[in-house]
Amino acid sequence: MEVSLDGWDIKRFEQTDWIPWGGTGGDARAKVLGVADGFYVALIEAQPGYRGDAHEHEYPEFLSVIDGEVRNQGQLMVQGDGYAAAPGSSHTDFGTETGATYLLVFKL
Repeated sequence: MEVSLDGWDIKRFEQTDWIPWGGTGGDARAKVLGVADGFYVALIEAQPGYRGDAHEHEYPEFLSVIDGEVRNQGQLMVQGDGYAAAPGSSHTDFGTETGATYLLVFKL
């Protein structure tokens, strides 16, 4: 069976560079692990004190906490927790006091 990679964007973790990740407070960095149809899959490492900037979601956004704790819209989220944000939703509260690693899927 022939396997095609047409339409696939497969990244190797060790060959993908970390890039700075926006926000305020503590530092954060990201590895973009794939892009398709404008959607990005990014692994983010946020240091203690990191805060995300407020924004409105034009497209759906999905997050899964891999390690640590994040506060999202007033809710404490820990390893294994996740969210799906609908288009038009306001994202006004996101941060970590402990530091966290999470997987984020979003569209620009």
